[in-house]
Amino acid sequence: MTIDDAIAIHLTSAKQGIHDAEQLQGLSIDEAYRVQLGILDRLVNGGQRQAGWKVGLTSTSLQKAVGYPQPVFGYLLESARQPSPASIPHGSLVRPAIEAELCLTLGVDLRGPGISLDDAREAIVQVAPSLEIIERRQRGRDLALSLVDNAQQKAFVVGDPMMADGLDLAAVQVDIGIGGRSVARAFGSEVLGNPLASIVWLANTLAGHGLHLAAGSAVMSGSFTVPIDVAAGDSVSADFGALGCVRATFA
Repeated sequence: MTIDDAIAIHLTSAKQGIHDAEQLQGLSIDEAYRVQLGILDRLVNGGQRQAGWKVGLTSTSLQKAVGYPQPVFGYLLESARQPSPASIPHGSLVRPAIEAELCLTLGVDLRGPGISLDDAREAIVQVAPSLEIIERRQRGRDLALSLVDNAQQKAFVVGDPMMADGLDLAAVQVDIGIGGRSVARAFGSEVLGNPLASIVWLANTLAGHGLHLAAGSAVMSGSFTVPIDVAAGDSVSADFGALGCVRATFA
């Protein structure tokens, strides 16, 4: 099976609501990324605009649960960006959950390999409180199929940005609430020790695919907590303290 064959199989199956086509089982991680990036090329060539990237599996507990010892990436489309507060039809989602993250915006290109934490710190010009909306579209735990399907990405809700100068992102704390009740708290240090480490990993990993992080790109740096399920009617908030609060309602 060629990569073009795999892309066609996934796109055809996804239109039917099948996101883990049997024909694609057994793909390697490298093959899965090639399919994912091929789908992205088709979307961009078809008129979609890429907003940036997402980084997932940024906690050791999630990596152990999945059985994969490093982060993963997916892409962000501009059409998936929603300003806070957002209203999202719950009925349009497949087993949805939210992840509280920081959305980091680059002011300059970052080209790996060899990107360091200092390089990432200097490259980030804005940081915004955010929620990623994910869907558990696969029935099993085939990581390669999840990567083909853009690492569960559905949408991202972004609050007001602020300048990143001098911010200690590892020390940022989030308080996640549903219906006004706090359900989780965590620090940015849960994200690879520092959300900036997501930028380092992403820039160096994209280099292996002949890609780089472009100036102006948004990067969802990874969840502070495990994914939190949301039900119809839930009103979710993620309060990042001095960085602000982001909200979404699942009508």
